[in-house]
Amino acid sequence: MPPPGQTQLPDWDGLKLRVRTLIASHRVMIFSKSYCPYCNKVKELFRSMHVEYYALELDVTPDGPSIQQVLAELTNQRTVPNVFVNGTHIGGCDSTYQAYQDGSLQKLLGDNKDAEPYDYDLIIIGGGSGGLACSKEAAALGKKVMVLDYVVPTPLGTSWGLGGTCVNVGCIPKKLMHQAALLGQALQDSRKYGWQYEEQVKHNWGVMVEAVQNYIGSLNWGYRVSLREKSVTYLNSYGEFIEPHKIKATNRKGQVTYHTAETFVLATGERPRYLGIPGDKEYCITSDDLFSLPYCPGKTLVVGASYVALECAGFLAGLGLDVTVMVRSILLRGFDQEMAEKVGAHMETHGVKFIRKFVPVQVEQLEEGMPGRLKVIAKSTEGQEIFEEEYNTVLIAVGRDACTRNIGLETIGVKINEKTGKVPVNDEEQTNVPYVYAIGDILDGKLELTPVAIQAGKLLARRLYGGSSTKCDYINVPTTVFTPLEYGSCGLAEERAIEEYGKQNLEVYHSLFWPLEWTVPGRDNNTCYAKIICSKHDNNRVIGFHVLGPNAGEITQGFAAAIKCGLTKELLDETIGIHPTCGEVFTTMDITKSSGQDISQRGC
Repeated sequence: MPPPGQTQLPDWDGLKLRVRTLIASHRVMIFSKSYCPYCNKVKELFRSMHVEYYALELDVTPDGPSIQQVLAELTNQRTVPNVFVNGTHIGGCDSTYQAYQDGSLQKLLGDNKDAEPYDYDLIIIGGGSGGLACSKEAAALGKKVMVLDYVVPTPLGTSWGLGGTCVNVGCIPKKLMHQAALLGQALQDSRKYGWQYEEQVKHNWGVMVEAVQNYIGSLNWGYRVSLREKSVTYLNSYGEFIEPHKIKATNRKGQVTYHTAETFVLATGERPRYLGIPGDKEYCITSDDLFSLPYCPGKTLVVGASYVALECAGFLAGLGLDVTVMVRSILLRGFDQEMAEKVGAHMETHGVKFIRKFVPVQVEQLEEGMPGRLKVIAKSTEGQEIFEEEYNTVLIAVGRDACTRNIGLETIGVKINEKTGKVPVNDEEQTNVPYVYAIGDILDGKLELTPVAIQAGKLLARRLYGGSSTKCDYINVPTTVFTPLEYGSCGLAEERAIEEYGKQNLEVYHSLFWPLEWTVPGRDNNTCYAKIICSKHDNNRVIGFHVLGPNAGEITQGFAAAIKCGLTKELLDETIGIHPTCGEVFTTMDITKSSGQDISQRGC
């Protein structure tokens, strides 16, 4: 019978001959349809391999339906794409990709009969938390792995060792300096607890920086030892693609080597963004410079309202410095805004000054020194008002840019978000070029957190080489902002929850609380705050968890596991709290926002 829509019986023998001829006369033959995304994906694979193919678009070809019927009889496959390589039937999209992953596609193509094998199974560009985790996992699974890591010095010449942002200029030194500031507050509190001391207490910046850098140095060395123990090759060189499956590695002396691999992982991370104004790179610093700064920064202007900006401003103020934060719009963009404003209010109460709705337009050097003197000229975002003030240090923390634009991705066809430089990937961290994957902060639309990169790196290696199918779960990831009053969260911000669920479908429970440790010094009563956002029509499941108080990170980490398991308000109510702790407030919440009742705490 003719296919639907055809009135005249086709010449079946002629069509079979035509199909067999197409298959035999083309190295890669793809029977396709022009609108089919899976067909386009297969074509993208062959393009990335620089392999020519011939595609017959059955939706625009006369006798297309009849050709598809012939293919069904020939291959027992009724769908497109229908792929043949050197006369061998591969199958559809999934089968073609599977053949690529296990190497059988390359063997069929015959490309590697006389060619040398790849130098490595896997090359990872970037030796941060994600890249190192992926490399060690792959090596443990028996693969030959190389890691390239190179730190381009900041405009002021700062660089660091193996380990990436978190270890060297991020989470680790930030938390240690946050702790230094908390110790200063603890010293003040201690007098109320009976501690007596006559000596004037002051902070020594140099001693702190030396101790922090010594610890970081020990971590750098530990990472190198760990790679060596796992038989991972480490190159302190800048990696750049020069052709498919091949990179150029350039070390600090300008010496160049070349390396090939079957698979690549991009884990290059991000670097601080500058303002693009006169004097920013010449006279300002970023978080890349702050943690190893050889002198106390003195009177400091922090430009930006990111978590990096507020964390740095917080610990600098806690060390006794005069600190001002210049904010273009809102605090902690992307976080719950009620919590963000409470963070800012607490910082303001404790001496940090905020200049709202202003942006710097010029930084001038008035005097060299360590620190020197700088003049900052800023302009209002709402009018023509000009602000001028002198500072010793200007710290820029207005965001970060992905390190993807100068590593040759365009040479091999890897697509990036042109606006942000971030890399779009599928749910298995695979880019549009099948042999290139990406993890960590450079992923488009994913969380920029160290533990996320580590998890993604490990799971990627297990999928590639260990037979696993487990993917990284980017939902309900807990995080904490280490401002003087820490802010921990897991799940949705209240604004996002309203947007996704509708305000009428939510119930928000909240409470102020006063940590017992603060009652004797008599400070910050009813400043700490906790709230949970529940979905009414899903058994009051907790979809947003937020806490503002001491040790917020420790509290949030514990509750995050429960949220992952589907925590509900009823389960919280049934949980017996540990007394006296801050975390127990979540087991006793009974006031909703919608009730408008007072949430001040009046007893223990």
